[in-house]
Amino acid sequence: MIETNPALVILPIILYILGSILLVVLIILGIKLIITMNKIEKVVDDVNIKVNKLNNLFNIIDMVTDKFATITDNVIEGISSVVKKIFGKGKGE
Repeated sequence: MIETNPALVILPIILYILGSILLVVLIILGIKLIITMNKIEKVVDDVNIKVNKLNNLFNIIDMVTDKFATITDNVIEGISSVVKKIFGKGKGE
């Protein structure tokens, strides 16, 4: 009859049980991670939609300011040409 050490029989059983528990915990954490990533993806998509709406607003504001800049440039150019004509004639005479 072969005598075996009880520690050599119990140790693999304990390791198998701990490995099984670790595997179950990792599976649960993986599932929770997937759920969390889906929630984060929804939030990011919502933020993306809102940012795109703001981009359209900023594009409109940019277009309006460009038009105002063009108009004011034309007005200033017209005023400066009138001033040049008025004071230019005085110097030539």
